Amino acid sequence: MNTPEQKKEAFARLLTIMDELREQCPWDKKQTLESLRHLTIEETYELADAILVNDLDGIKKELGDVMLHLVFYARIASETGHFDIADVLHAQCEKLIRRHPHIYGDVKVENEQQVKENWEKIKLKEKDSITAGGFQSVLNGVPVSLPAMVKAWRIQEKARAVGFDWEEPHQVWDKVKEELDELQAEVQQNAAQERREEEFGDVLFALVNYARFIGVNPEDALERTNKKFIKRFQYLEQASQADGKKLGEMSLSEMDEYWERAKRM
Repeated sequence: MNTPEQKKEAFARLLTIMDELREQCPWDKKQTLESLRHLTIEETYELADAILVNDLDGIKKELGDVMLHLVFYARIASETGHFDIADVLHAQCEKLIRRHPHIYGDVKVENEQQVKENWEKIKLKEKDSITAGGFQSVLNGVPVSLPAMVKAWRIQEKARAVGFDWEEPHQVWDKVKEELDELQAEVQQNAAQERREEEFGDVLFALVNYARFIGVNPEDALERTNKKFIKRFQYLEQASQADGKKLGEMSLSEMDEYWERAKRM
């Protein structure tokens, strides 16, 4: 592995290249914070995909792409005198030191949960915790633009950090069943779309909560199921086509035979 000095040299090399691109490349010169945003989101999802399949070479590549974007944002901000990459890194270092008093102070902790609880208490003292209404909120640190399932997970994690949570998994599972019953009741009564949507949302929120209690990341779990479905369905398409059949002309039972074959494989 590289030495600390080699790591510094590599980072300095990236900063130098970023400066050269910003000054000389027509495309790089045109970019703004706003124009990079959607590209950064795309790169982040590509990194997430590589992590999900444990593609270490892919992770290295995607980390490089994300790192480039971080340096790019800092370079743009430096041109207006707002901040540069050193300001970003020093601010992050100060935050990490401030939020880890059990490492850089005299606070004692016994487990991971206490670390999280201290983290949230410290955050409440920071200005980022102030809502538009002027009061401090633990939930203010949850990004508005997060995907709904990830947001539900983060909301629940933050609430847990200040003691607002169930105690046992079976309590959460009972809540899941309760929400399922309420959803079914609304469907059977042919309730308005808004009511069915609300109850369905309650079911998903409760399931995310249960996943958290049993140590399952719901976003990762669902994405793995998505990939599994795609793989099996594409086998169904390929195998049936090889047998001279067309999906639109096959019965469900015929398709199910291929599906079961895909599962066995």
